[in-house]
Amino acid sequence: MTSAATSPVEPRPQASPALPLGRIDNVPLGIGLMIGATVLLTLSNAFSKHLVGHYPVGEVMFFRSSIAFGLVCAFLLPGTGLAIFRTKRPGAHVARGLSQAVSQTLTVLALGLMPLAGVTAIGFSAPLFAAVVAILWYREPSDPVRWGVLLAGFLGVLVVTHPGADTLQVGALFALGNAVMYGTVTVAVRSMTRTEKAGTLLIWQMATMAVAHAGLLGFGFRWPSLPDAALFALLGGSNVGAQYLWTRALAVAPATAVSPFYYLMLVWGIGLGFLAFGEVPDAHLVVGAGIVVAAGALLLWYETATRRNGTPPRLAVLAEGLRRRASRSLASGR
Repeated sequence: MTSAATSPVEPRPQASPALPLGRIDNVPLGIGLMIGATVLLTLSNAFSKHLVGHYPVGEVMFFRSSIAFGLVCAFLLPGTGLAIFRTKRPGAHVARGLSQAVSQTLTVLALGLMPLAGVTAIGFSAPLFAAVVAILWYREPSDPVRWGVLLAGFLGVLVVTHPGADTLQVGALFALGNAVMYGTVTVAVRSMTRTEKAGTLLIWQMATMAVAHAGLLGFGFRWPSLPDAALFALLGGSNVGAQYLWTRALAVAPATAVSPFYYLMLVWGIGLGFLAFGEVPDAHLVVGAGIVVAAGALLLWYETATRRNGTPPRLAVLAEGLRRRASRSLASGR
């Protein structure tokens, strides 16, 4: 695994003002890393949903974090030694790890009470929180098109959740709490990558989470069966893989560019929820999923065109690009 500071990146006409001198964004790479993270996060949530139905939530969180921490140490320490822990910001690392521990615990609690796709859908308010904080607080660049895509994605989430009298159930509140925590952590990671390597961010996070979740074992524990022990191992592996890809994505590209692709978790959540748990998506979920996926695809095209041309495409060019893509899609469908 390479750190954010050593991975090769392609040049961009103008670096983000939020980055230090010499630091260049790689938006396509960041998007690809975020998509990979969403796949692994969905698998991790599915494993958690199954296990929390049979084991105490504290035990699930402990195995999830401790196995992930062990895997991180096995991969990183042979090449770096304890030097990977070296940092001038230990307090920031601990705070970030604790917030992630709370965020993931809220997610697992929600998964025990709600369908997989429902928890995922509510969590989609997180990128909006992250993007707004990144733009307003950290002065990351944005423009009306990016704002429009973010708002469209949020409207898609509203279609999925179709707020009503039964929206504020306990599981939904847990899921919303995770969304708020995820959004703030996303921006914190982007800020810390200015001084910290991806490996340092990851190992501090996993160590802090493992210690924090060990404290939850007091609420109950029972020895897992052999098949469930294998699921616990897969849970830890998918969790650490997702965290690494997510951290790398935020290290190489702005939160405003990569966070909307977190929406793809809804697609994976619908499919895996149906296959593994027999959860049939309703019309609101399908329509909302279409909106958020379309928003993500539009942002990918917009960011790629901006990076290639050096300037954002004009609205007329944007509309023409969308028209041509629609025409090609219709033609290929005949």
